[in-house]
Amino acid sequence: MTIEVRAASVFDDVRSMVGPKRPDANVCWCLSYRIPSKENLALHGTARGERVRELCREDPPPGVLAYDGDEVVGWAGVHPRADTGFARNRKIPHVDELDVWSIWCIRVRPGHRGTGISHELVAGAVAFAREHGAPAIEAYPVDNRGDKVDLTMAYVGTRALFERAGFTKAADTDSVLNGFPRVLMRLDLR
Repeated sequence: MTIEVRAASVFDDVRSMVGPKRPDANVCWCLSYRIPSKENLALHGTARGERVRELCREDPPPGVLAYDGDEVVGWAGVHPRADTGFARNRKIPHVDELDVWSIWCIRVRPGHRGTGISHELVAGAVAFAREHGAPAIEAYPVDNRGDKVDLTMAYVGTRALFERAGFTKAADTDSVLNGFPRVLMRLDLR
């Protein structure tokens, strides 16, 4: 298996990873951290997908996708922190004033989990941020100390995943997910 990670500019491919089975369903679409909370709460049904379609047309698009040949097998939400909910999040601290990028979501298609795609997505997100001039990149995974994380909450990743990608713990947070504390992991790209 050869995985290629590319910018998430093809809406249909993004929809295959984060969209609902029914277009009118009110699912996340990976918007909850990407757009302001008020806008996120106001969008319903098909308007959510249309907002993602708009984001896919922007430069940079809202994240990266992992492909195994022509098949989309993974997604990572990554963008400048200033354009995400983390810019105003009171539970996730700002380490300094650098214009860092954030990784907030990692998803791997069922049937492909446990094959290293998460690692490829993190590496691809780092490369994407670097290509767009990011001085540093952050993530806010759970510090689960090897304990099992509920699959529905695993989208933030684990501390170990980011450590293997060269990130280091930069700060504790006041955020808890699935009973685990979240930590701020950072990688300098300068």
